[in-house]
Amino acid sequence: MITTIILIIVSIYVIVNVAAYFLQEKFLFKPEKLPTDFQFKYDEQHVVEHNLYIGDDVRINGVHFSVPKPKGVVIYLKGNSRSIKGWGKFAIDFNRLEFDVVMVDYRGFGKSTGRRSEKEIKSDLQKVYDILKGKVDEKYITIYGRSMGSGFAAKLASNNNPKMLILESPYYSMRKVAKRYIPFLPASLILRFPLTTYKWIKYVKCPIKIIHGTKDKLIPYKSSLALAEINPTLTRLYSVIGGGHNNLHTFEEYHRMLEEALSTSELKPIDPERSSLNFVKKKN
Repeated sequence: MITTIILIIVSIYVIVNVAAYFLQEKFLFKPEKLPTDFQFKYDEQHVVEHNLYIGDDVRINGVHFSVPKPKGVVIYLKGNSRSIKGWGKFAIDFNRLEFDVVMVDYRGFGKSTGRRSEKEIKSDLQKVYDILKGKVDEKYITIYGRSMGSGFAAKLASNNNPKMLILESPYYSMRKVAKRYIPFLPASLILRFPLTTYKWIKYVKCPIKIIHGTKDKLIPYKSSLALAEINPTLTRLYSVIGGGHNNLHTFEEYHRMLEEALSTSELKPIDPERSSLNFVKKKN
């Protein structure tokens, strides 16, 4: 009887692990798909859409938000939900500081197509970076990664020589995040998107700026404390007191931190109508 019970428990555990292995993308990624004829339009922003074709069945879709005389360009790697249709509104926070912004949708998001894997996404982003650095000197390129995008941003910066790496609400590794929610499963074995930010940030050679809310319940603030200690001579941690995971843009301190991180020489007044400061809080 005891042997039978043990076998049943073991069988259920194995089934749960197999299910977690094959279904994890549904939990990690929340993509919004857009029709191919969708037009990106944002008030008072100049937007140009681009497509990068990789093979016969992969298209990486992105948008370029430009300003008249840019001080540089920010590659913005977004979180795990929606598409650049919604994320595009945050480009205004960099445009107001006179920086161009390039945003891309990962495979399966927005108009981007192709089978998704960590390896392929990293490869796609490197191709995008290569195209950009063919047009702009790397000393003018800043890589910005938010939440899910922070791991990809750290990897991209570790393989290149951008001016700066900025991480917003980053995780130490996706395995660490998974262990918080599924501590009874062997995350190190079943996770197909381990995203080991802590390994990659070690090899980043440019200044690293980390912005994190102290009340972040999804990715704890302590993950940024740990990341900041890995490459301390190049890293500065900005703490948004009371900030959560999806609402940093509603804090004026966050916008001031962006100004300082991007080395804007003259601080400009923050107009709520021309920044995300007055955006209604939405889930990422």
